[in-house]
Amino acid sequence: MPAPAEAPAPAAAPPPVDLVNVQIDGVWHKFPKGTRMIEACKQAKKEVPHYCYHPKLSSPGNCRMCLVEMGMPPRPAPGTEPEKDEHGMPKIGWMPRPVIACANTVAEGMGIRTESLLTQECRKGVMEFLLINHPLDCPICDQAGECRLQEFSVEHGKGESRFREDKVKKPKNVDIGPRVRLDDERCIMCSRCIRFTAEIADEPVLGFTERGSFTTLAVHPGKRLEHNYSLNTVDICPVGALTSNDFRFQQRVWFLTETNSVCTGCARGCNMEIGARGDTIYRQTPRENNAVNSTWMCDSGRLDFHFVNSEFRLTDPMVKSGGKHQIANWKTALSNIATALAGKKGDEIAIIASARMTNEELFFVKHLAALLGTTNVDVIPRTGGADNYLRADDLNPNTNGAKLILGIEPGAKLAEITELMGRGRLRAVLALGENLLKVGFAQRDLEKVPFIASLHILANASAELSDVVLPGTAYAEKRGSMINATGRLQRLNKAVKAPGNAHDTWEILRDLIVACGGSNGIHTIEDVFKRLSAEVPALNGLTFSKIGDLGVPVLETSEKIPLLDREKERKAKGIIVG
Repeated sequence: MPAPAEAPAPAAAPPPVDLVNVQIDGVWHKFPKGTRMIEACKQAKKEVPHYCYHPKLSSPGNCRMCLVEMGMPPRPAPGTEPEKDEHGMPKIGWMPRPVIACANTVAEGMGIRTESLLTQECRKGVMEFLLINHPLDCPICDQAGECRLQEFSVEHGKGESRFREDKVKKPKNVDIGPRVRLDDERCIMCSRCIRFTAEIADEPVLGFTERGSFTTLAVHPGKRLEHNYSLNTVDICPVGALTSNDFRFQQRVWFLTETNSVCTGCARGCNMEIGARGDTIYRQTPRENNAVNSTWMCDSGRLDFHFVNSEFRLTDPMVKSGGKHQIANWKTALSNIATALAGKKGDEIAIIASARMTNEELFFVKHLAALLGTTNVDVIPRTGGADNYLRADDLNPNTNGAKLILGIEPGAKLAEITELMGRGRLRAVLALGENLLKVGFAQRDLEKVPFIASLHILANASAELSDVVLPGTAYAEKRGSMINATGRLQRLNKAVKAPGNAHDTWEILRDLIVACGGSNGIHTIEDVFKRLSAEVPALNGLTFSKIGDLGVPVLETSEKIPLLDREKERKAKGIIVG
């Protein structure tokens, strides 16, 4: 008789956290042992100004702006008890000199003063040295409005300068890469950019040359700052030394409205902020999400917004009449599609949707296919984007959503649809979010289809062949949800209005279903997601608002994020805070 199988061992409990008592500005707190002093102060809601420190990078302690007063209980004489304060804690003996908060960790009984006279005088001294050679060109600096030097000089600087010598002149408007420019006179030698290129991007192309007041930031000889993560150096630069060629002199930051959203450049779904004024997007910058992209973002993703502002945007529905497209109203355009589809068998209709569509839009694609009785439904796969950092191999942002909602494997039916099209067996094709001539379909095959309807945001060759053209919305012009490569459900938010008479894509599909004889009753994106979550088990119990700004995991995948894996290792070794 075989021995009974052993029961699985219970999961080991995490080791207990060793907490220490720390006094910050007279108030006692508890923090895990090893916490950086600057992070402890942050948790206690006490701001410690800093420049060189960044939680995702190593701490060189070279700007000295984070100096604080520190103390420890004095060692009692043999046979005596330590002196206690009114809280029953050992009384602190304060050191006569300050310490940097970014590179030191808390210990039992430690005291920290962030607002003492010594601390304030140290900050004023550091700020005075930083401003000695800094140019006073705030009115023309792109960093104005979000410059830490500006902010801290007001809070901690002197009202006037005692410097009477000539400022040191350094290189200005230096081309150091295709997307970044350098103004060395503004650099305060915090070294954030140097550490980012060496520690995160693995291309240490930046460094300091010369000494003292003549120290300058430079690119290594024969090198350029041109990797696909170069614009992160602009984000982390606390002053206007590094600026984006794309955003440079385009807009003042205080005029921009920032909207939380996610990048749709690949399946990673990096969290970002869309900066827009009016209905024009001016920049996209990374937003922190430690489960997706940390605080970084690739250049190709952040710059992939200019098509939203394109002059080639479709702005009105169009119906082909006499071989030419004429602007029509929405009712006419949708009625033409419904009339063309009426009486056709399901196997005579094909729907080419897109894995760039939101879950809510794919929900209506599914119901439209069911209403028309067709199983000729597919989305276009796109691969080949992976790097060893954040970029996913899948270049579609919502492949997991398409698999989950449509129940298909992207690309599995394309060959069959192409064959039916080539044999003249298809009588109607709906191209939803894809330019068919750009994704592998031949014009000679498309010309065999009696009726084609396109839903897109840009004028394109497939739209030219189409009998009806519908203008939809780009990712920044709508609300919706997507599931990224690691199975995380995330939310798009509307940052700008769609141009002209373009409608929200999910509303177009809903109205098309109604025009074809389907039911209505859905009026908001929340209503759509409620219906979606009821039909899809992985989304059961969720609402659109519950997705939140950071998203929620809904699927298990084998996808790994190389940059985050390395970040966890560095955090475990104590190199970074994370």
